[in-house]
Amino acid sequence: MTATPALDAYDLKILRTLSADGRITWSDLAEAIGLSLTPTIRRVRQLEEAGYISGYFAQLDEKRLAGGMIAFVSVTLEKQVRETLDAFEAGVIDLPEVMSGFLMSGGADYLLRSVVRDLDHYRDFLDRLTRLPGVAHIQSSFALNAFVNRPSPLITAMK
Repeated sequence: MTATPALDAYDLKILRTLSADGRITWSDLAEAIGLSLTPTIRRVRQLEEAGYISGYFAQLDEKRLAGGMIAFVSVTLEKQVRETLDAFEAGVIDLPEVMSGFLMSGGADYLLRSVVRDLDHYRDFLDRLTRLPGVAHIQSSFALNAFVNRPSPLITAMK
């Protein structure tokens, strides 16, 4: 990554605009932030090189593709040694129901956000999850309603 100066108002406008519409044209982006085309493109490239923009992607409809039930699964392992953590993480990566996973502090070792079609699918997922190396305890909570779901950090909170 190339070092860049602190983010200014134009950089923040670029990040806000791209986080809302990653497919915006260069000219529309330039107009939205109030700069001409060449400086806009240069700034976006600098933000990419500095790592502020790590990629572009399509936001897919989880419910339509994977199922409508979101389960947050807390997993406690038998031991917290590197080999056990690595083996568990490698096994979780192969479970397509897991959308994101976090190594946690506190009571549980991991928190997994998973998406399943229904309870039968969840039961099958849970059966595969419990067979992973080192799993000692699992506790699940089902999401009733998502009221905030941002694709990227809230840019307006920065600066």
